Amino acid sequence: MSVDTPEAAPVRPAVTKGRLLVFALILVLLAGVAIVYTLHAVRREDDRLHGGSGTAPGGPPLDLAVGGPRLLFRSTESGPGYGHLATVAAADPGGPRTVDVHSCDRVYAAGGTAVCLAVEGGLTKTNVALVLDANLRRLRRVELAGTPNRARVSASGRMASWTVFVYGDSYASTTFSTRTSILDTRTGELVADLEDFTTTRDGKELRSPDRNFWGVTFTADDDTFYATLSTNSSGRTYLVRGELRARTMTVLRENVECPSLSPDGTRLVFKKKVSQSTRNPWRLHVLDLATMRETPLAESRSVDDQAVWLDEHTVGYGLPTGSGAAGDVWSVPADGSGAPTRLVVGAFSPVPLR
Repeated sequence: MSVDTPEAAPVRPAVTKGRLLVFALILVLLAGVAIVYTLHAVRREDDRLHGGSGTAPGGPPLDLAVGGPRLLFRSTESGPGYGHLATVAAADPGGPRTVDVHSCDRVYAAGGTAVCLAVEGGLTKTNVALVLDANLRRLRRVELAGTPNRARVSASGRMASWTVFVYGDSYASTTFSTRTSILDTRTGELVADLEDFTTTRDGKELRSPDRNFWGVTFTADDDTFYATLSTNSSGRTYLVRGELRARTMTVLRENVECPSLSPDGTRLVFKKKVSQSTRNPWRLHVLDLATMRETPLAESRSVDDQAVWLDEHTVGYGLPTGSGAAGDVWSVPADGSGAPTRLVVGAFSPVPLR
């Protein structure tokens, strides 16, 4: 009698630790190749966009306190210095520039302190505010919740402020949201968001949950400041005067954006909305704080910038050249006379170093 025996199961090779290690090493190698290729592609695209024969970083490092009157700015000149901080002599703004190793998307400096809003990292980007001393050495680094947009420092260098977009990318949109912070560089106290301040209009507190603030400018006492307030529900903008120690703000008037206080503290240059068009919505004006009289400036093009005072009689600002990535710095008299003048080609975020 025959007896059927079950067929033997196939023998599978055992997975050894050595094979697992080889497999893991292959995965790591492939990931490394992918990263190197991606970085090479990013660098090649950056070279394609910004390549050129512009001034390269190098030479003596920039110093905010050494040298004659100069104009500090973010260089948008094609070439290796694109995006880096640079200076030119105030008496010869079209002359040769000195380009530093620091890169910033937005910059402002006063009183031996600079604020540099930058994007750090390679594949993973981090938006940061860097507080720098007169030698551009880092004093503090603050990670930001959005895209860098506006920066200011008080005349003494003590107070620093910055604004970021949390979502959206244009003040012309009705859906943007901002966060504006103020840092006391002496004490280290950081006001993370001006929305935490009490804001009043005509004696009544504004409690709208969609309030946005941006464009801070400081007075000489390092406590009082001016800024812009808006609410998405109303679509309107307002000039507010704030008090840091009291943590309060008061609405002064409507239709004022990105104010900048004159060196003598008597006037504000700002952008005023003069059209509902998203292509040409603003015009620069100067507001006399004693009389509240507005003067339109001779620059008729729409300026989406927080202008600066180059001196008591002249304001400066950036205008794109058309590509969006590059731009030039212009100036115009602050009394409404004259005509716009191009100061620096391939520059953005101007700051006078007096």
